[in-house]
Amino acid sequence: MDQSKEVNFVRITHELLNIEEVVQLVSCDDGGAVSSFIGTTRNNFQGKRVIELEYEAYETMAYKELEKICASIRMKWPVLKVALFHRLGVVPIGEASVIVAVSSVHRRESLEAVQYGIDELKRMVPIWKKEKYEEREVRIS
Repeated sequence: MDQSKEVNFVRITHELLNIEEVVQLVSCDDGGAVSSFIGTTRNNFQGKRVIELEYEAYETMAYKELEKICASIRMKWPVLKVALFHRLGVVPIGEASVIVAVSSVHRRESLEAVQYGIDELKRMVPIWKKEKYEEREVRIS
């Protein structure tokens, strides 16, 4: 694959994540597959009622780590386009906090790259989640 055509999209934003926009960004005529993962705020955690999540980040380092993940994905799979988006601030129940999307010629590469992308994002990127519960309890991870 011609490395000069590598296209990565990384974004950290306080705005609502637009799933259709991300899928459109990674879509291309050369590809036969677009795979994605969308992480949303659920209403419960370990039996507690969650009312919202709030994310904070060390943004400069987070962008660097997201770019490293994109590079690592490209070293492991022949993918076409990669998108890693994360939302900061308050993310209400049901809304997306993270999107990972990858296009490739065949499905296996994009599916495996998406799995790897979200796992590495959660492991490496300095973004912290604060869970707010109905009982006024807070958990930070």
